[in-house]
Amino acid sequence: MTRGHRISRSLSLLLLSGIVSACATMEPAPSLYKRLTVVDATGTPQAGRAAIALMVDDFVANLVADPRVNRRFTSLPGPALTKLKSNLADQICEATGGPCAYVGRDMKTTHTGMGITEAEWNATVEDLVKALDKHKIGAKEKSELLGILGPMKGEIAGR
Repeated sequence: MTRGHRISRSLSLLLLSGIVSACATMEPAPSLYKRLTVVDATGTPQAGRAAIALMVDDFVANLVADPRVNRRFTSLPGPALTKLKSNLADQICEATGGPCAYVGRDMKTTHTGMGITEAEWNATVEDLVKALDKHKIGAKEKSELLGILGPMKGEIAGR
């Protein structure tokens, strides 16, 4: 092996060693759960499950106020609406990498026989986006959350 090849090989190994070392010390990006932060009505920053609960409260309020879908929610008694909010918050918390565990029924079982239409699905997504926008959730986080929840459409709409 010539001197030039040895130097080239040594530089390549040094570069590779630096890359491996840099990768080993890089911290993983924070989960979506950790990046979902909001400011509550008192101006206090909230993160984690508390932030998700605030977003879900507004999401459900949007659903109840939306004439395109509200017939499915206005007849729910208070405790059922509270349980819905809790289940939604737990589901989002778990799906975004948080420590929560969603223990409700699966989406297919829950929505079978409800006949949720494409228009209702779209209205629901719009109501969620409205809640996220109210809380100034960033475009990246909003897109990521919608990407996580979007695949549930097949288990919810048209059942």
